[in-house]
Amino acid sequence: MNSSTQIEVQSESASATRSFSFSERLKIWLISWAGYLLIRLICPTLRYEFILEPGCVGETSGHSPPAIWCFWHRCVIPAAYGFRGNKLAVMTSRSFDGEYIAQIIQKLGFIPVRGSSSRGAVGALFGMRQQLEAGHAVAFTIDGPRGPRYVAKPGPVLLAKKTGIPVSCFYVAVERAWILKSWDLMIIPKPFSRAVTYASSPMSVPPDAGEEQMAALHRQMQETLEKCRVKAEEAVGNQPSAISRSQ
Repeated sequence: MNSSTQIEVQSESASATRSFSFSERLKIWLISWAGYLLIRLICPTLRYEFILEPGCVGETSGHSPPAIWCFWHRCVIPAAYGFRGNKLAVMTSRSFDGEYIAQIIQKLGFIPVRGSSSRGAVGALFGMRQQLEAGHAVAFTIDGPRGPRYVAKPGPVLLAKKTGIPVSCFYVAVERAWILKSWDLMIIPKPFSRAVTYASSPMSVPPDAGEEQMAALHRQMQETLEKCRVKAEEAVGNQPSAISRSQ
């Protein structure tokens, strides 16, 4: 199946999830509530600021208009709180990790669409398209669910080609944070820090874009994601680290 028809086919339900044992369900329940309470405890103390490039959809409360967003997985915690309550649809994996993440973001007012680049990709992209057609914005943690870190997957560009809705990138940098030793070097903000979101101008994808142009637009998205990361880190006074991609 080629990329031009990939997201028109719903080979499986985007809302379907895998089965979990009783012990797994208990762990998911505990982790989801612990994660939600952590976000609700720390993130309200953060001082959020937004830097928007020209043409960027800047709504951060209420209901966002249809848009395709993508961002690096490591800033998901400050992003989840900063964009809460917007009815944003977010692709989440059907894995154990994806299940508790879906439950956390649902508590924050997001719409989880199940699937990832490795599991249920076709159904999930179809689900994201449905959310756009329903008037919701969608977001991809674009190097998730397992990396490599800072390597963008092609989903947003494919979705933009089929829907005519452009792609925008953003990154949330935190002035002071704990850095986990995870594949994505996830950041947990320290209380009372500044959190700066840098968001890019939208990138349009022509409906007749060929393979070569799609590859070029994918590279442009990758470069824009990194620009957003660097600009956001500089805005909070951090020295942006060089790209170090996990395998």
